[in-house]
Amino acid sequence: MAGRRRKNTGAPAGEGAVEAVLPADLELQDLYGAFAAHGLDDEDLDDAAVLVPPVKLPSEQELAEQAKAVPMFGFALALARWAAPHRTVDEFGDLVQEDRAPAARLLGLAPAGGEVPEEAEVEALRAWSLACDLDLVELGTTAEGEHVAVPGPDLEPAEQGDPETVLELWLTAAGIVRELAVEADSLPEESAEAAGAEAGAGGADEEDEDALSEVEEARDEAAELLDEALQVLYETTAFAEPGNETVPLGVLAALLVVPEGEEPSEELLGDITDVMVALDPMLGDLAELGLLEYRPIDPELFDEDEGDEPAVVGEEPLDEEESARFGLVRLTPLGQYGIRQWLLEDGYDAPLVGELAQGDAAELLRGLCESANVLPEEELRVWTADREPVAAGRELLAAARGGDAYGPLRRMLCVSALDLLGPGAEPAVREVLDDPELGGAARAWLTAQGATDVPVPPRAMTLWTVVDTFAAQLLDNGGDAALLRDLITDLPAKGDPATWFGELWRVDHPYTADVLEAIGELHTDRAMAKEARKAAFKARSKK
Repeated sequence: MAGRRRKNTGAPAGEGAVEAVLPADLELQDLYGAFAAHGLDDEDLDDAAVLVPPVKLPSEQELAEQAKAVPMFGFALALARWAAPHRTVDEFGDLVQEDRAPAARLLGLAPAGGEVPEEAEVEALRAWSLACDLDLVELGTTAEGEHVAVPGPDLEPAEQGDPETVLELWLTAAGIVRELAVEADSLPEESAEAAGAEAGAGGADEEDEDALSEVEEARDEAAELLDEALQVLYETTAFAEPGNETVPLGVLAALLVVPEGEEPSEELLGDITDVMVALDPMLGDLAELGLLEYRPIDPELFDEDEGDEPAVVGEEPLDEEESARFGLVRLTPLGQYGIRQWLLEDGYDAPLVGELAQGDAAELLRGLCESANVLPEEELRVWTADREPVAAGRELLAAARGGDAYGPLRRMLCVSALDLLGPGAEPAVREVLDDPELGGAARAWLTAQGATDVPVPPRAMTLWTVVDTFAAQLLDNGGDAALLRDLITDLPAKGDPATWFGELWRVDHPYTADVLEAIGELHTDRAMAKEARKAAFKARSKK
């Protein structure tokens, strides 16, 4: 698959500065523009990482039921059962001529009586071939030399709906169809014919090698294009609101062609069209196995006088129906499952929503801090669901303590989890009001919940909490200037900045100097910024 593994080694406890990538709100453009955003050139790509977002998947039982409902997969199962106790085949393992029409009728591809269309027999042969490839039928030869097929051992558990068996078979089938789609569509028809003519004419070895090299290069390019398209669909679907997973083929092609932040030029519009034409048959092949739903390009859009290119792509705004004529594609849950398995097999990090929520609070918060491609709110929601608020609150607060590099972020995530637990967690929060690390956040949380009896925190606790809260935002947002400026405007330093910053630099917190430096860089008031920079220097000097 088109992607690279993200390596995040985290930050050792006790270090002040954190260079590890930390959770943030993931945007689709972050995924597609990961290289450009970090100024990477071609030489850096092998060491770069593309985030693969977490996805939600149905249960394996539901996925298996969806797989069995795919017509081509169901046809393969039906023909494998039809082969019992054995069925004669030819020397290549294909159905003999007299069995092809009955097979087509069995699958409902032809009426029970009358002549069977050739297309129906061809479809039945494709389903039989898939059954053989999946070992749903096994081929052998009798003592008399007769070629026969018998049902394979996976047939019965697959028919009974065993999720592991069904999904393994479906994934194998999807891989086969993926390879065949690339094989079939890797060369323009005229090039394939020319290569075949050279080979058939017994041309020179050098010419044959050139033709084979051309075929191999075209196949690799088609495979790369399809893989990139599938991963873009995977990422798009992960971020789409339910019901909005469908992507126009032109949009998909543009995401693959147009650099981030650029408007498509005349040349790029032509490239988009070329990509659409290349993807159209391959996506149609994958749709047959339920990996995606696809509405192909309307053949009437092709101008015969101009060759095999759609008449216009992307030049004029189109209404919804007209846009649909250029192709629509939607990745199914089965497709998400299949692509994720391919990513995992290739060694990429492709998480599921809720994976980090399976452990205790310490594991949850640590995982959220150390993993770049997670959605913290979703993980917290899964973890807090159906938990007793007081016990869960105590567990979260205990896990939030610590002066290590990730401490501020853990405490911020803890507060977010407490918000999800709601007022029921109040007893647990009141237990930490005097905790030097948690007391400030606890008071703020109780006040936000409407409590009116919250004691005023000691001065030292207030200042420490200011640094900790600001540090958490620095870690979580990677220095988002706009957000940090909003935080800075709320700092209570306007009356006497020298005195306030004079207190702040003395706060014993691992991120005090970093916070003061950020304030000094971003504060719009020159006098305040100057005092913050002076305080940052003093904080650095005392270490």
